[in-house]
Amino acid sequence: MTRPARILVWTFATLATLLAILVVVIATFDWNRVKPLLNEKVSEALHRPFAINGNLAVRWRTEPEEGGWRAFVPWPHFTAEDLTLGNPEWLKEPRMVGLERVDFRLAPLPLIVQRISIPRIDLVKPSASLTRLADGRANWVFDFGPKDEHEEPSKWVLDIGAIGFDQGNVSFDDQTLKTSMKVQVDPLGKPIPFSDIVGKARAEKAGNAQDYAFGFKAQGRFKGQAVAGSGKIGGLLALQDASQPFPLQADVRIGDTHVALAGTLTDPRNLGALDLRLKLSGSSLGNLYPLTGVTLPDTPPYATDGHLSANLHAAEGAHFRYEGFNGKIGDSDIHGDLAFVASQPRPKLSGNLVSNQLLFKDLAPLIGADSNAEQKARGGASKQPANKVLPVEEFRTERWRAMDADVTFAGKRIVHSEKLPFNDLSAHVILEDGLLRLEPLRFGVAGGNLDSNIRLDGRSTPMQGRAQLTARGFKLKQLFPSFAPMQTSFGELNGDADISGRGNSVAALLGTSNGDLRLLINDGAISRSLMEIAGLNVGNYVIGKLFGDEEVKINCAAADVGIKEGLATTRLFVFDTENAIIHIDGTANFASEQLDLKITPESKGLRLFSLRSPLYVRGPFAKPSAGVQAVPLALRGAGMVALGVVAGPAAGLLALIAPSSGDVPNQCTPLLQQMRSGKAPQAVPKRR
Repeated sequence: MTRPARILVWTFATLATLLAILVVVIATFDWNRVKPLLNEKVSEALHRPFAINGNLAVRWRTEPEEGGWRAFVPWPHFTAEDLTLGNPEWLKEPRMVGLERVDFRLAPLPLIVQRISIPRIDLVKPSASLTRLADGRANWVFDFGPKDEHEEPSKWVLDIGAIGFDQGNVSFDDQTLKTSMKVQVDPLGKPIPFSDIVGKARAEKAGNAQDYAFGFKAQGRFKGQAVAGSGKIGGLLALQDASQPFPLQADVRIGDTHVALAGTLTDPRNLGALDLRLKLSGSSLGNLYPLTGVTLPDTPPYATDGHLSANLHAAEGAHFRYEGFNGKIGDSDIHGDLAFVASQPRPKLSGNLVSNQLLFKDLAPLIGADSNAEQKARGGASKQPANKVLPVEEFRTERWRAMDADVTFAGKRIVHSEKLPFNDLSAHVILEDGLLRLEPLRFGVAGGNLDSNIRLDGRSTPMQGRAQLTARGFKLKQLFPSFAPMQTSFGELNGDADISGRGNSVAALLGTSNGDLRLLINDGAISRSLMEIAGLNVGNYVIGKLFGDEEVKINCAAADVGIKEGLATTRLFVFDTENAIIHIDGTANFASEQLDLKITPESKGLRLFSLRSPLYVRGPFAKPSAGVQAVPLALRGAGMVALGVVAGPAAGLLALIAPSSGDVPNQCTPLLQQMRSGKAPQAVPKRR
């Protein structure tokens, strides 16, 4: 063997020996010797006490799945036992995280290109205690010290494929959210197929979602409300393969709200997307605000079932969609689609809602008009006094500036009663920076329409409100379907109102209101039985005094009422009947809820009333009383209609007269024309 060959052989042998010695040293090295240095360096980097208290070991194994020559390259498999991570100094409890054991393997070849590749980490019996104080300090926020502006960012990249875990416990105490929770996670023993929970069709749509492997139980308080729930999750959180959804299922009660969901976390790597079937139920939609920050109205008990999808990292803010949901609010059905975007400067709710059969009573909580028992059941803060008719429950205007909204609602059929036959409802609700508008709010009533624009400005204290209403074409025979004499009538009810006020309840708004109200009815009938149908006991008394038990035809009823600081005063209020003209004068005080009305009949021709004195209606709205005034009709003097005063209101009411249909004249036209011209009302010819 030549000298160069011998040198080459000895060199190769030496390198092989050194490599063998290095392999033996690495394979037999007691890694526990580096624990003190490792604990010190990690503690220094995190500014927290960190320790591997148990055994630290490394085993070298090949990875046959690599294939080719890479299958012969051994990988280090690390095992560390009894790991603890402490809390910052400002917390009394010493430990934040504890682990019985951590197992992971490291791919050696990517280290050449400064890439730390860990396909999987397994956590054994993890426990964590997460805390945030009232001043905002949280133990899960780490202080890495001041950043050197001149320091170049590290070229090393950390790549973790998945995290596996088993039985664990997590406690969460957040004083800023008034939330304290404890969650316990346990293996199910036998995995449950994803399709068994969500159904085969949903499972096929979800793709390759893993089975449920763990169950969890949660208990505590969320934003001050009691929480108890349970559910199931997958066993492996894939951080690298975003195409594998992570399964979630939960059934939780928070206060009086019940949440049931099943589906997947579809972007496990970024914890960024959800695809769930979501069921919600509770005593009132308004009670969701403390839990979600979404401003919703007070309602009767509700239940919904729909599809929730979420993109938690959308550019404009977290985006949630609740689509194709069906449910009930009170005894009314509800369907639709809603979207919520956590945008700036305020989040926004938008969508379209439909009710095929809407019970009118289910709308009462919107203005606090439901009973005290119903208010208490949904968590209402106010109690309606027994002697008050106008709702005193206040609107929660402090919530209106928390978000914006643009939602349409359609009630295709309204179920009320024969006393007030509503047909349908449509509304466009717009909420913008505390300003709530219903433009329009429209009801179909008795063959006609009630159109309104409502504006409530929650930005001011007290709230400013305005309502503009237009009633057109209410058919009297449909308005009173159980009153036989009205069924041959061609008459209609038309009216206008423009009212503004200030206050945070219906009672306060009307109690401070200013505006005008005009109403016109032609070609109707009236009797004591009609008052019974309408539920007006005082009206029953008045009609009985005027006409006895007779049914009397009304040619025209006209009213023009002015409202100032909650006091409604009649400018013109007259009934033109077959036998007499009935004048009504007086006030209705919305602030004190008191009536003070005088009813004065004037006979036509030789018709004589047995009544010799005017009538009065006085007292609270809740229980007014009626009687005969002491002043006889012959001496009423100032009670006579001042024609110059009513000329203006009469002219305004003429604008409410709809065009006549066919050859049938409107019975109000001659009456109002006479008043406008300054003439005393004359008998209107009977229609043939």
